Amino acid sequence: MATVHNSANKGDIAKTVIMSGDPLRIKAIAEKYLDNYKLVNSIRNIYAYTGTYKGKEVTVMAHGMGIPSMGIYAYELFNEYDVEKIIRLGSCGAFDERHKLLDIILVEKSYTESRFAYQLDESNINCVSSSKELNSKIGEVAKNNNIEISKCNCLCSDVFDWYVDDFNKFLSRLPKELDLEVAEMESFALFYLAYKFKKQASCLLTVADSHYKKEVLSAEERQKSLDQMTILALESI
Repeated sequence: MATVHNSANKGDIAKTVIMSGDPLRIKAIAEKYLDNYKLVNSIRNIYAYTGTYKGKEVTVMAHGMGIPSMGIYAYELFNEYDVEKIIRLGSCGAFDERHKLLDIILVEKSYTESRFAYQLDESNINCVSSSKELNSKIGEVAKNNNIEISKCNCLCSDVFDWYVDDFNKFLSRLPKELDLEVAEMESFALFYLAYKFKKQASCLLTVADSHYKKEVLSAEERQKSLDQMTILALESI
């Protein structure tokens, strides 16, 4: 049965979903990697395609930008469509000078100052882990395909970190014990909903900007990194 945000019928969505923010990126992934794919949702241009990869059924779907948008789609996928696993592919900014542009990050924990969990079910939770089982599989695939990844904790922010008025003050209030090395805007909602519904979720990120590096990425460089993350996600299912 469709929802107000998703026109797919329940059987149209696979048990494993790969998500990314940009609907056109999702369209490109379906066209490049999936066999026998079909469009199962286009409400608000949040495209979802279901097809097969090496015989395994998978759905690729956009999630838009920010915790609220991810929260809507992940909630419905887990709760309404009986999805078991979601892997997010995204970009991040680096807080740590050790991370170079185009490095691939596998997120272990996501911390937020958002009140998402409290508003949803009055849980005072601001840090949640990704799936160890799914992360382990992604790590194994990375090793087998000679794709270098880094594992670290990330900040999931409601504000693009480059827009913060006083960046040093902002950094100083983040919990030091979590050693937050990168920032993005969706992983907390995904991980928390996986925790709530006893499902699995992981997040792969490409370092797209850094407070320590001044390089500018070309479109070709971004595409190569996206291709590597996509291969990691698809091979891991």
